[in-house]
Amino acid sequence: MKLAVPTETRTGEHRVAIIPDVAGRLAGTGVEVVVQEGAGVDAHFPDGAYAEKGATLRPSAAEAIAGADLVAKVQAPTPEEVAALPEGISVVSFFQPGAQLDTVRALVQRKATAFSLDLVPRISRAQSMDALSSQATVSGYLSALAAAERLPKFFPMFMTAAGTIPPAKVLVLGAGVAGLQAIATARRLGAQVRAYDVRAAAKEEVQSLGANFVELELESQEGSGGYARVQSEEFLARQRELISNEVAAADVVITTAAVPGRQAPVLVTTAMVERMVEGSVIVDMAADSGGNCELSEPGKDLVHHGVTVCGLSNPPSAMPTHASFLYSRNVANFLALIVVDGVLQPDFDDEIVAGSCVVRAGEVVHGPTAELLAGKESSP
Repeated sequence: MKLAVPTETRTGEHRVAIIPDVAGRLAGTGVEVVVQEGAGVDAHFPDGAYAEKGATLRPSAAEAIAGADLVAKVQAPTPEEVAALPEGISVVSFFQPGAQLDTVRALVQRKATAFSLDLVPRISRAQSMDALSSQATVSGYLSALAAAERLPKFFPMFMTAAGTIPPAKVLVLGAGVAGLQAIATARRLGAQVRAYDVRAAAKEEVQSLGANFVELELESQEGSGGYARVQSEEFLARQRELISNEVAAADVVITTAAVPGRQAPVLVTTAMVERMVEGSVIVDMAADSGGNCELSEPGKDLVHHGVTVCGLSNPPSAMPTHASFLYSRNVANFLALIVVDGVLQPDFDDEIVAGSCVVRAGEVVHGPTAELLAGKESSP
């Protein structure tokens, strides 16, 4: 089987889908790994490192992909990239199909098969393939550093001859993988941390990291697979009312709330921002999916009433070496399910393989995506 690894084309994307060590592991299982020259350079994996591990280098994406059975990417291919793929090829990448219907249509036309690591079921057997969690770990770490960099105060307490400086007060909204890593990092930096999550089960995890859990008089919103479920507007309005005082008292607010495949819920309104002390900071990790803060703009810092609102965009790409290290292993573990003795043989009776498949041989098999396509194409 030939596996192609092209350079990522999305602006600002510095990760690579397969790092040299993993390329070597795959080559040892009978997989021919072909990498576009420069694919790993932004993540600090030079071409020579791939060659040393047995990968073949090609100067262009077209030459790397020619004759390939499978393409591994970080970001989903664009419709233009799909049009250049060999017919019947398979693709493994991050892929939010509901937001990329044009790419889905292009994959159907090429009779391709597409697997999305966004859709890997959250079961214990799939933990080593859970790329959402691995990349969320990077995002959570970076969010705390971004906050510390922007806050015009120390994070830790200092006792000096000139007086005692109290620790910064950090509020983390959302205690999934990213939120827990943000809590842990802010705690390591010496901040006093409080956290809130709509899932009651998150309380123990928050407290295990030495943070205080904010309890509101609201029912738990646990969804399937450990994610939060979509909340009603009535719930969100009551939540914002109750959380407002917590936001106002914080020096830093880090927001991480996301529901896979849907727009991020607004947790911090403009009115809440205006209650915060000047110099305070909000770091919004959900900026790319609409934002948890009403004022967030992806990839931008803006100042409102003296409060800095940082809309993080694609945060794992800002730490591409370790983000690629983790993602590449997630991909390799997934490939172990669909490549047998060096031959691409997906077992669609396996719930991980079936659950992560969006398009199979040109047919859309992901139910929600099929419904979206049918709705779009039947509307006037």
